[in-house]
Amino acid sequence: MKSLAYLNKFFYKYRWRLIPGVLFVIISNLFGVLTASVIRIAFDLVNENISLYHLFSGYSRQLIIYEIFGYSMLLFGGIVLALALIRGLFLFLMRQTIILMSRHIEYDLKNEIYNHYQLLSLAFYRRHNTGDLMNRVTEDVSRVRMYLGPGIMYTINTITLFIIAICFMLTVNVRLTIFSIMPLPVLVITIYYVNNIIHFRSEKIQQRLSALSSFVQENFSGIRVIKSYVREDTVRQSFAGESENYKTHSMALVKVQALFFPLMLLLVGLSNVIIMYVGGIEVMKGTITPGNIAEFIVYLNMLTFPVMSLGWVTSLIQRAAASQKRINEFLDEQPEIVSPNVPIRKVQGRISFNNVSFLYPDTGIQALKNVSFTAEPGQMIAIIGRTGSGKSTIANLMMRMYDTTGGEILIDDQPIQHLNLEGYRSQVGFVPQEVFLFSDTIANNIAFSADVLDMPKIEQAAKDAAVYKNIIELEKGFETLIGERGVTLSGGQKQRVSIARAVVKQPQILIFDDCLSAVDTRTEEEILNNLGNIMQGKTSIIIAHRISTIKNADKILVTDNGEIVEQGTHIELMQRKQVYFELYEKQLLEEEENA
Repeated sequence: MKSLAYLNKFFYKYRWRLIPGVLFVIISNLFGVLTASVIRIAFDLVNENISLYHLFSGYSRQLIIYEIFGYSMLLFGGIVLALALIRGLFLFLMRQTIILMSRHIEYDLKNEIYNHYQLLSLAFYRRHNTGDLMNRVTEDVSRVRMYLGPGIMYTINTITLFIIAICFMLTVNVRLTIFSIMPLPVLVITIYYVNNIIHFRSEKIQQRLSALSSFVQENFSGIRVIKSYVREDTVRQSFAGESENYKTHSMALVKVQALFFPLMLLLVGLSNVIIMYVGGIEVMKGTITPGNIAEFIVYLNMLTFPVMSLGWVTSLIQRAAASQKRINEFLDEQPEIVSPNVPIRKVQGRISFNNVSFLYPDTGIQALKNVSFTAEPGQMIAIIGRTGSGKSTIANLMMRMYDTTGGEILIDDQPIQHLNLEGYRSQVGFVPQEVFLFSDTIANNIAFSADVLDMPKIEQAAKDAAVYKNIIELEKGFETLIGERGVTLSGGQKQRVSIARAVVKQPQILIFDDCLSAVDTRTEEEILNNLGNIMQGKTSIIIAHRISTIKNADKILVTDNGEIVEQGTHIELMQRKQVYFELYEKQLLEEEENA
């Protein structure tokens, strides 16, 4: 229950729904319990009138007694019906307040979790898979909602009904009341014992469900790879194994519940037997009437459903506690990257790396070691090097996806940690190595960074990215709907749409992280020429593997094993005949072999 204490703030927020809901529960139960008293009076009346009816056998008054008896039964029947209708009205109002409150809290909780996800740093998403993140904001929140709505509603209903019913029972006969509720302590002990089992097994179920969701999400995302390598059967078997694991844990919980509910019915039935036996003795003593036995049976039948629901509610609460515990784990996560509360500054584009080192927190890999360079506004800086030499890490640090573990990064001579993060990123165009396009139209994908869909700007950005002709050749042009992750486009087209997305915002700093690898040499040259025009007076950082992509850059940085081993222009580096020269010779040789 400690985990569920997090939800108390929502109860306070929606207290004017919760408090009337509790009142409606009490009133509905009061009218429900009154029905038993009416039935007792009617039962005693029937018993008395039958004797009176037989007493006047053969007399004309017997017919009058029969008519009075009939009208009395209709009256009591009408009273019972009226009480049921009034109770039904308050039950309706109870659901309209408490269940609606749970839906409002579900909405608020989902938004809170999603907003918190947005604040968390890139390192968080490297540690957790997408399926698990999705499961916590959907399945876990749904389980918490069941506690907030039906769980609380039936708990309050059970407690108030027990209090009201037992108070009425005590006014009738204390001895009969004590005997009829004797099985309840056994029920309480049983529930307490079963609670722990349900809680443990609920946590296991949630863990397995997250694993299953992650497995499915990952395989659907990589379905093309699965089909290409003809691994459908293997994946199917793995899925069956994950499903079997989930089923095993679910069945373990069901077995506990299957034993729990019959046990409760047995205890309720035992109470009925006790009422009839002890009640019969009390009737013979003259302390109660036969109508009181009927009244007690009605009370007990009214308590049957709440007692049965007690096990279900217990399961709801335990599963909600397990889910809320998982949600709290993420809500307690603090972002490593925090934006200072400072005004947004216009970025000029001067970037300085001063002895920057970086160690990935999750893997412990030393990605950068004492990297230093400066990019002036209007310069095109190129970064080249072998795979794993730290090129993409430099780009991520420029975007402040991570903070350095050594040295500092200056933007316009200001430490990057002192800049308003949203304001800074809004002035930077970033094209990542792994292109991601949304399941939306091409126009909306290009205009992703803008609040307004400005078609002239979108078309110009597409022209600058050399993808305009490809788009207008499509049947619906810019309104063409891209499939998930852009599967309807070729690799080169996806890269160029991603470039157009970065260019359309007219950034002061443009970062290309090896995003021209799927583009042919002629298209690449066209894109770079266009960039040269639109990035006048602005800073461009181009990370590439092909020397043909970067040979016209103002400065080229050659990285190896997390360090800058050379820097200079293409001509200067070629004259030194070191690492850059070797890369050039090797690529030239590969091109000749491919030709």
